[in-house]
Amino acid sequence: MIIGVPKEIKDNEYRVAMTPGGARQLTEAGHQVWVETGAGEGSGFSDAQYEAAGAKIVPTNADAWSAQMVVKVKEPQPSEYEFLRPDLVLFTYLHLAAEERLTREMMARGPTGIAYETVELPNGHLPLLTPMSEVAGRMAIQVGAHYLEKMSGGRGKLLGGVPGVRPADVVIIGGGVVGTNAAQVALGMGAHVIIIDINLDRLRYLNEVMGGRLTTLSSNPLNIAEAVRRADLLVGAVLIKGAKAPKLVTREMIGTMAPGSVVIDVAVDQGGCIETTHPTTHSNPIFLVNDVIHYCVANMPGAVPRTSTYALSNATLPYMVKLANMGAEAAIQSDPALAKGVNTYQGKVTYPAVAAAFDLEYTPLETLLEGESEA
Repeated sequence: MIIGVPKEIKDNEYRVAMTPGGARQLTEAGHQVWVETGAGEGSGFSDAQYEAAGAKIVPTNADAWSAQMVVKVKEPQPSEYEFLRPDLVLFTYLHLAAEERLTREMMARGPTGIAYETVELPNGHLPLLTPMSEVAGRMAIQVGAHYLEKMSGGRGKLLGGVPGVRPADVVIIGGGVVGTNAAQVALGMGAHVIIIDINLDRLRYLNEVMGGRLTTLSSNPLNIAEAVRRADLLVGAVLIKGAKAPKLVTREMIGTMAPGSVVIDVAVDQGGCIETTHPTTHSNPIFLVNDVIHYCVANMPGAVPRTSTYALSNATLPYMVKLANMGAEAAIQSDPALAKGVNTYQGKVTYPAVAAAFDLEYTPLETLLEGESEA
C-alpha cells in the first residue's frame, strides 16, 4: 500500500502523523510511504531522516494526498476537501460531531474516514485519543498558570500560593484522562483542586489515588455553579465518545467568576462543555467574556509537537500497520476496535453520535460491509 503523510496546515499545528521510525517499519513491511517535504520539521524530523528510513519525499500536499491511505493529525482543512475521494482511506482525528461542513464533504466525496478519537477497545478505552488527552490535560494547568499572571491579564495569583497565602482554586469538570492529568499537575503545583464528575466510582478511584488534597464532587448544576463561582482556573474536560460535549457550565455561571479568572475548555474540539467558549488558535488563543479569560485552542498538543508526535505515533502505528498489511476492509472486519473508528464509509455516516449531531441518517457499518460481501 502507498501511505501519504501530508504536512499539517491547521493554524500553528506542528505535529506530524508519522515519525521516521514509523516510516521505517512500514517500508520494511513492503509498503511505500510518501512524506510531503517539510512535514516533520515542526516536530524536529528532517526530510533526510525520512529518506534514510525508506520514505519518499514528495514536493506537494496534493502528492501526499494522492496515496491510497492518508494519515494525518488534524481533520482536513477546507483547502484539502478536494483531495477526498471514494478510494481514499483517511486515518486521523476527525471530530465530525463538531464539524458539520466536513461531515457533509466526507459524505459527498465518499472516503473511508477512520477517526482516531472513536477507535474503542472492548473495555471502553480510547487508545488513540488517550495520549493527546494526557498532553492536553497537563498543558491546561501549565497554560492556566501562565494566564493567571497579572501581565497576561489574570488575577495575579500563583497557582500553589506560598506558606500563609491561600493557593489558587482549580476546578476541573470531568474526571477522565484529561481531568486526571490536569489534576495531577495542579496538585503537584500546590493548587487546591476540585474534580466534578457524574461517575461516583470514578470519583472514588481518583480520591484513593490522589489522596486527601483532592476534593471530589458529584456532577449536578448546583455543585457546578458553586465550584465555578470560586474557581480561579476552570478546566472543561468532558468527553462523550464521538458526540458533541454537553454544555454543563452556563454563561450565567461564568458571570459569577472573579475578573481575571481563567477558563480552559479542552473539550472545545468536540464543541466545548462551557457555554461561553468557541474554538481559538495558537496565534490568537484567548478572548474575554465578563472579564474572564477564555483559552479554547482546539489543537493544544500542537504547541508541544515533539512530545505529542511521539506519543501519538506510539499509539497509532500498530493500527496503520494493520490497515496497510490487510487493506482497510479486511482490517476493519478483523478488529472491532478499529471498526468503531469508522465514521464515514461509502458516503454514509457510520457512527451514531455523528449522525445524531446533524440529524443525518445513520447506517451501521456492518450493513455496508455485508453488502460488499454479497456483491
